[in-house]
Amino acid sequence: MELPYKIILASNSPRRRELLGGLGIPFTTRVLDGIDESWPQELKGEEISLYISREKASAYRKSIAPDELVITADTIVYVDGEVLGKPANEADAKRMLRMISGRWHEVITGVTLMTAEREHSFAVTTRVRFCDLTDAEIEYYIKNYAPMDKAGAYGIQEWIGYVGVDRIEGSYFNVVGLPVQRLYRELTKFCR
Repeated sequence: MELPYKIILASNSPRRRELLGGLGIPFTTRVLDGIDESWPQELKGEEISLYISREKASAYRKSIAPDELVITADTIVYVDGEVLGKPANEADAKRMLRMISGRWHEVITGVTLMTAEREHSFAVTTRVRFCDLTDAEIEYYIKNYAPMDKAGAYGIQEWIGYVGVDRIEGSYFNVVGLPVQRLYRELTKFCR
């Protein structure tokens, strides 16, 4: 896919880098420190991830060259009106995994495409259902994997996803961290 811009992925996430790389689009990464990822409390679900992805993009506005396109994204896990972000500690990770055990939750990613001239945002929601997790399974996952850097305290591509996820409605890659199928379509339209 030929694009008229140099693509910049504004993310530290190795998962996002891997997923964008899978599209075969050349890109570089650029990360600014200190971007505020809070949101107004009246926002709900999709509005939250869109707001944060736009805020991340706006931090790059002054530094974008005319031939660059910045991609920002924010993924949240949403259950019962609560955002499950990255866990603060092991006890918080256990709380989150118990909260999503045996039930559905939503994984929502907001994505913003921004050039020096224009901006476009979209969100993708995937519903995920976990079977009932035992305390032993939760303990094993926390001790042997890396839930602390993941929204909702889990990575679907890790052991917990293999043994715990019994249904998914929507994009698997969105749950990993970037809805690449939709991103490809949106990039194609944006760059016409």
